[in-house]
Amino acid sequence: MKQKQFTEDQIIKLLQDAKKGQQPIEELCRDFGCSPASYYTWKKKYGDTTPDEAKRLRHLEKENARLLRIVGQQRLEIEAVKEVLAKKR
Repeated sequence: MKQKQFTEDQIIKLLQDAKKGQQPIEELCRDFGCSPASYYTWKKKYGDTTPDEAKRLRHLEKENARLLRIVGQQRLEIEAVKEVLAKKR
């Protein structure tokens, strides 16, 4: 079965519609084409964010991952230098 990919904007719109409380969650999910389990997962992840906040969060997560990679590489280089210096002594 083909899995659909929903954009963050679509997910946030669904969460905002559910927050209005005009329809039950199960009916909203059926109309949207997702399962209630997906809804609750998205609700846990996105909470009360707006589309702009979600884009900013995604950007910050990418930046954080990039910085963690850099720190990891530097740690490996430092350890390698320490090993070389320890062998010379």
